[in-house]
Amino acid sequence: MAAPPLLSLQAIALTLGGKPLLESADLAVAPGERVCLVGRNGSGKSTLLKIAAGEVEADGGARFVQPGASLRYLPQEPDLSRFATTLDYVVEGLGPTDDPHIAKALLLELGLTGEENPRQLSGGEGRRAALARALAPEPDILLLDEPTNHLDLPAILWLEERLASLRSAIVVISHDRRFLENLTRSTVWLDRGRTRYLSRGFKEFEAWRDRELEEEEKQQHKLDRKIVEEEHWLRHGVTGRRKRNQRRLAGLTELRVARRRHVGAQGDVKLEASEAQLSGALVVEARGIAKTFGERVIVENFSTRVMRGDRLGLVGANGAGKTTLVKLLTGALPPDSGQVKLGASLAMATLDQSRASLDPQTTLKDALTGGGSDFVEINGERKHVIGYMRDFLFAPEQARTPIGKLSGGERGRLLLARALALPSNLLVLDEPTNDLDLETLDMLEEMLADYPGTLIVVSHDRDFLDRIATSVLMSEGNGRWIEYAGGYSDMLAQRGEGVQARTAAATQRGEEKAKAAPKPKPAAKARLSFAEQHALATLPAKMEELRGKKEKLQKIIDDPNLYARDPAKFAEATKLFAKLEAELAAAEESWLEIEIKREEIEG
Repeated sequence: MAAPPLLSLQAIALTLGGKPLLESADLAVAPGERVCLVGRNGSGKSTLLKIAAGEVEADGGARFVQPGASLRYLPQEPDLSRFATTLDYVVEGLGPTDDPHIAKALLLELGLTGEENPRQLSGGEGRRAALARALAPEPDILLLDEPTNHLDLPAILWLEERLASLRSAIVVISHDRRFLENLTRSTVWLDRGRTRYLSRGFKEFEAWRDRELEEEEKQQHKLDRKIVEEEHWLRHGVTGRRKRNQRRLAGLTELRVARRRHVGAQGDVKLEASEAQLSGALVVEARGIAKTFGERVIVENFSTRVMRGDRLGLVGANGAGKTTLVKLLTGALPPDSGQVKLGASLAMATLDQSRASLDPQTTLKDALTGGGSDFVEINGERKHVIGYMRDFLFAPEQARTPIGKLSGGERGRLLLARALALPSNLLVLDEPTNDLDLETLDMLEEMLADYPGTLIVVSHDRDFLDRIATSVLMSEGNGRWIEYAGGYSDMLAQRGEGVQARTAAATQRGEEKAKAAPKPKPAAKARLSFAEQHALATLPAKMEELRGKKEKLQKIIDDPNLYARDPAKFAEATKLFAKLEAELAAAEESWLEIEIKREEIEG
C-alpha cells in the first residue's frame, strides 16, 4: 500500500490579470519522492510551487500538508536584504531542534564564509546562501525553483550529490536537463493550466510529451470530423426527425463549445540569426596571452586558434575568469602580455548574461527596434516588430510592456531576439540557457547547429555543451586553461575526472598545491582541435572538387563567341567562377594554417 502524500494540491485554480493561469492543477508528493515540474515559460510552474509552499493563495482547489511535516521553499529570487550576514540568513531558517553548526558547514561547502554582507552578493552567491538555508534543516519536503540558476559547475555537481543523499521529498523546477535526468523519478507536466503525471523521471518525459500531443491532435481531428457530420445531419436531415432528436442537437452544441474552448499547445520559438558575410578562415589566434588583476592570475601563457565554424565552449568555477578570457579572445580587453590576432571580416554579436544592457523602463518594442521604428531587419529583410515578437512567443499586447515587468524567461528570450537580429559571423553567448524553458533550448540548439559562423559560448549546462560544442576550454585554476576536443562529456573522459565542488578550505589547498607544483606547458598547442582534425581530413577533397568545377567553367568562359551569343550565360559563368575562386582560396588558406600547426606539433 502506497504511503499517503506529504503534500497534495487538488484542482488548483488561479486567475491573474483577468486570464486563467491555472485551471485544474494537481500535485501529490509522497515521502522520499523526486518530482520534476516542467512546462513552458509563463505556464505557471513557479506560481504552482508558491501555492504548494503556502506563499500564494489559490482562487480554488485544496492544499494539504501532513501535520508535523516540515517544508522548505527555494524561490527564484531569494531576498536576503534584511539580514546582516549570510549566516544570519541561513540560521533564521532553522527549526528549534536543528543544529546551527550545520548552517555554517553548508555555507563553507558552498564556498561562502557566513560573514558576507547580503547586499553585496552576486547572483550566484545569493543562490548559494539560499540553498544553504533550504537544505540546513533537512526538511521532509523541499520545493526548489530553478536551484541551478547562476551556479557554476562545481556547485551544480555538489548540489546533485547533496540532494541525492537526502531523505527529503523533492519537487524541482529546472531548465538543466542533465540535472533533472540525474535526480528525478517522476514528472508533472503543467500545460495550459492543467497537470499531467508521468511515473518516470525527466529522461522519459520528452518522448512521452510528444506522444501525448500527437494523440491530442488526433482526437481534435476526430472532433472536427464529428462536428462536420453532425452539421450535415442538421442541414439535410428530415424536418420531422428534428423534433425527435433534440438530444442529438444538444450534443452538436456541446461539440461546438468543446471545439471553441480548446486551446492548442503553445507554439515554438522561431530562432533565426542574421548572417553577415563569411569571415576569414582564421577567426582568433592567441599567442602566450596573460592577464592578472592585482595578485590574482586569470590567464597565464595561453595560446589557441579558433577557426571559422568552430564551436568553443568555456567551463569552470565562478570567478575562474571565463568572461574575462572571452573578452581577451574577442579583442574587448587587451592582454597584459602576449598577442591576440583577430581574423578578417569579423562581425560579432554578443549575448551578455548580466542583462545589464536592459533598461527596466524601456518597452519591449523599443528594446527590439532601438526606438522610433516599427521594424526589425533580419538578413536584409524588414520585419514588423509584432511579427518578430511572435517568433519569440511574445503576445502583441506586450509591445508596450516595460522590460522590468517581464519574467526571467521572457528577458532571456528578449536578449536572444536582440542578439540574433544583429548580422554576425561570430556569436559570443555568455550563459545563454539561463531562464529559458526546455522547448526554447531545443530551438536554440537547432539554430546554432545550422549557424554558418563561429560560436564562443560560456555555459554551465552540460547537456547544452554536449549538443553544440566541438571543443571545450576548461579552467584548471591559477590561470591555466586546457582545451579538450568534443563536448562536456568528452572533456570528462579525456580529463579523467569531473569538476570538483569547491569549499573555502579546498580552494586554499588547491592554490597552495598549484603554487608549489611546476607549471606545465599549455596543452592548447599539444593537439589539434576536433574541428581542425575534421577540416584537415576533408579539405583536400573539397579543394579538388572546387578545382574540377573551376576547370569546367574555364572551358565555358574560354568560348570566344559566348558573350555575343548569350551575354546572360557569360555573366553568370564569370560570377560563379569568381565565387569558386574565392572558396578555393579560403579552403587552401585554412588547410595551410592547420597543416603548419600540425607540423609544429609533430616537430
